[in-house]
Amino acid sequence: MTMRVLLVEDDAELRRTLRDALALEGYEMLTAASLSEGLALAANAALDLVVLDLGLPDGDGESLLAALRRRESLPVLVISARQAEGQKIRLLDAGADDYLVKPFGVGELLARMRVALRHRGTRVSAALTVYRRGAVQIDLATQRVRRDGEPVHLTPTEFKLLARLVRNAGQVVTHRQLLADVWGAEFVEHTQYLRLYMGQLRAKLEADPAEPRLLLTDPGVGYRLAEPDEDPAAPLMPS
Repeated sequence: MTMRVLLVEDDAELRRTLRDALALEGYEMLTAASLSEGLALAANAALDLVVLDLGLPDGDGESLLAALRRRESLPVLVISARQAEGQKIRLLDAGADDYLVKPFGVGELLARMRVALRHRGTRVSAALTVYRRGAVQIDLATQRVRRDGEPVHLTPTEFKLLARLVRNAGQVVTHRQLLADVWGAEFVEHTQYLRLYMGQLRAKLEADPAEPRLLLTDPGVGYRLAEPDEDPAAPLMPS
């Protein structure tokens, strides 16, 4: 199941950077640039976690934390340039799960998000973003796909479907999960979409599309990307 995260941050560049980085990890992102927008989204959207800046143009993020704590025990990670120890203690005592001082690394934020979710009983593993098997190489961060060293052109929907499978390489992802994550919850019964797009991906990535070795079918359940067979930390070959 995809985790839905609300990011409340008024800095447009940082908001865009964090949104893209978290989306790459498989989170469904909602973003707000103000306290009022954050309050409205928090009141009307089902959320799994909130990443909250304090210095917002129309008020302090602490107000949103208080509103959330009155209603639910949703994990909230505060991000702020404010470094005073007293401020951190007050926010943690008020219900924040963690407090990161800007600037911080995206990797640290992701790790702390996983910890906060784990403390609520939800275990989330770091997503696989670089994948190799045989002649196929996939880098989700750069959106580069290669076969036999040559670039492979994918449509946006094909890439989104492939990326969803990469993030769970070696595991079956059900038809309903794929349809909800790639097309939206209203399309969970449209399995013909999956058959069409999996056929297109196999035509582009498999040596023999009729006998797939990469994009595998679990009959009646879903699809699985074969486990990678190389070190995912090593860089892809240059363009």
